[in-house]
Amino acid sequence: MGGIGMSAAGAGGLISGAVGLGIFLIVLLIIIAVSCINIVPQAHAYVVERLGTYRGTWSVGFHIKMPFFDKIAKRVTLKEQVVDFAPQPVITKDNVTMRIDTVVFFQITDPKLFCYGVENPIMAIENLTATTLRNIIGDLELDQTLTSRETINTKMRATLDEATDPWGIKVNRVELKNIIPPAAIQDAMEKQMKAERERREQILIAEGEKKSAILRAEGQKESMILQAEADKQAAILRAEAKKEATIREAEGQAQAIETVQKANAAGLVFLKEADPSESVIQIKSLEAFAKAADGQATKIIIPSEIQGLAGLAKSVIEVAAEK
Repeated sequence: MGGIGMSAAGAGGLISGAVGLGIFLIVLLIIIAVSCINIVPQAHAYVVERLGTYRGTWSVGFHIKMPFFDKIAKRVTLKEQVVDFAPQPVITKDNVTMRIDTVVFFQITDPKLFCYGVENPIMAIENLTATTLRNIIGDLELDQTLTSRETINTKMRATLDEATDPWGIKVNRVELKNIIPPAAIQDAMEKQMKAERERREQILIAEGEKKSAILRAEGQKESMILQAEADKQAAILRAEAKKEATIREAEGQAQAIETVQKANAAGLVFLKEADPSESVIQIKSLEAFAKAADGQATKIIIPSEIQGLAGLAKSVIEVAAEK
């Protein structure tokens, strides 16, 4: 009985061990299967090797590799990348030492060449950039270097793009980020820039004063024109007013003369119609003579008829006085 019990226990142990081993193998197979499944994301590429030899390049999508034989040698991004290199010392044609830092924009076009073409692509690009920059700046003087950034950028891009083509890299753009001349030259440049700013300021001030003077002159001219126009209008109005007054005065005088003449004519008509006697006429003549005698004339000629009438009047006055 004891032997049978021990045999059963041993068999149970073997069964449990086999079950555990089976579970382990299943888990291991699942892990291996999962590790063989690869998904390449957008704008990426995987370089795959089999037993150390290039097998292929995986593009975007679902891929399965052979376990234990295949491996992903390099994961490459196909996006445009930017590398900012530290300032590099360069010497111009006129022996001026300066430092220039550059920015390189590049993109990987062939993952296989990028993986196997050069050991350290970024370091290779940096060294190539420094060498190219020294060659280009060595043919330029300081002033040309400061004013020819676009030309330098174009030459560097063309040179780097050609040199990095065997590495599966395309250089899209190269920019000179900063040009740092020596301190003495910087001081001279700052003084020159200050003098240029002051010169431009003086020019602007002079132009402003010139425009202001022109505007003032135009304003004075316009004011004088307006004043002359106003004086002209006032003179015209005064002349018209004087003319109107003269016309009104002449019309008034004409109307007065016409009225007097009409009155005289009416009087003559009345006298004619009344048919006065000779005595009345002589009396009217005497009244007219009296009015004439009231004037400032120093000599008066009296008609004989009026003299007789005057003597008669004097006799009448004397008789009246005696009574």
